Amino acid sequence: MSDENLFDQEDYIKARVDEYIWQKSTQAGISRQRFLQILATMVGGTAIGGLAKPLPARSQTNTSNAFKTKGNKILKPLPPGYISHSKGTLEMNWQTMYGRGYLVPNDWFYVHNRNTPPPFDPATWRLRIEGTGVSIPCEFTYDEIIAMPSISVTSAIECAANGRRFFEEAYNTPLSGTRWRLGAIGVAEWTGVPLSILLERARLKSTARDVLVEGADLASLDEKGTKPSKFNSVVPIAKATADNSLVVYAMNGEPLPPDHGQPCRVIFPGWGGNANVKWIERIEVSETPIYTQWVLEQMVLIGPDYPAISPYKGKPITYQNVKSAFELAWPATLSAGNYLLRGRSWSGKGKIVRVEVSLDGGKTWQFARLREPNLPFAWVRWDVDWNPVPGEYSLQARATDNLGNTQPSTVPWNDVGLLYGGVVSHPVTVREG
Repeated sequence: MSDENLFDQEDYIKARVDEYIWQKSTQAGISRQRFLQILATMVGGTAIGGLAKPLPARSQTNTSNAFKTKGNKILKPLPPGYISHSKGTLEMNWQTMYGRGYLVPNDWFYVHNRNTPPPFDPATWRLRIEGTGVSIPCEFTYDEIIAMPSISVTSAIECAANGRRFFEEAYNTPLSGTRWRLGAIGVAEWTGVPLSILLERARLKSTARDVLVEGADLASLDEKGTKPSKFNSVVPIAKATADNSLVVYAMNGEPLPPDHGQPCRVIFPGWGGNANVKWIERIEVSETPIYTQWVLEQMVLIGPDYPAISPYKGKPITYQNVKSAFELAWPATLSAGNYLLRGRSWSGKGKIVRVEVSLDGGKTWQFARLREPNLPFAWVRWDVDWNPVPGEYSLQARATDNLGNTQPSTVPWNDVGLLYGGVVSHPVTVREG
């Protein structure tokens, strides 16, 4: 499967389900055609799971007592004006980005830590690559990785739950999890070794299908409640070997900070934030699809508009969607006068080619001026002139990327509040100058 085809989630999901059917029919000792005939006699797609052996449970619920901390789960100081939803989250304040450059400084970058960053000893840390998809399992030290040929990629990392609060407001229904507005995103210059180089050192097989990346942080207990498991995510081999998929050790020209994955993390530009695992220790390459509980049950869209595609609990999440944000306080209060409204728009599938702004709650629209740089998988800065009189305003922005993806006015509900990509109304009060 080419990386280009991965832009289409339907193609990606269909390919994985086809592989799953083939894998399970082979294990059952019957032909794929006969297996499909059997499925046709059953009710619903969940019947596939009924013929398979139970998958290893790798629960992602944070219930482990082995990694609890007494204080904050974030090590860096809280930047002025930023929002901390919990001890492990730090949301970027869009107002502070007004007048700033293209990149978000390390100190100001958003954070979502499940636990306090684990300690790092460069003398003992190792990254292991193993699995049926490689011929020579191997380990790399930190010094070996930073001595390899490296490249730098400017890319966004965005939590899949960015914008969750807008689901609550649109549907008047509360959701569990961090109530992000649009500040769970940041763009940085990431420096590291292409993951493809490390995989070639392990003699990547042509039959390799999936890549699991595992971090050092304990995310949960297994199904027996006795063994802590580590956070992980899975990407197909086409994404893992893409030119811009990196094992990163530097951020904006500095060693990777603890809150952002020290000593190393992976970057898969365009994919949801959870794919970009921090504090990595192990990479497993498999000749068959890898299914973890996180991938099957939590990184999916679940709701009436997203029927389950077995073995997934809902529609799997891969690439991020299109979003826009104003560089304003929420809500904003301004004095009447002349303003240069600024904002940023981004897409997980490419670069932004058009941004439209409404100053009257969506009644009329005008094109915003796009400012360079405008990089794919990152964002573009834009601005419009505004001379408001006193009153209440609802500002809106909608962007379109080079593949034709545009922000819709409404977004179907999903039970976890992921991938909110609808047009957002930003409240602004203008007072007498």
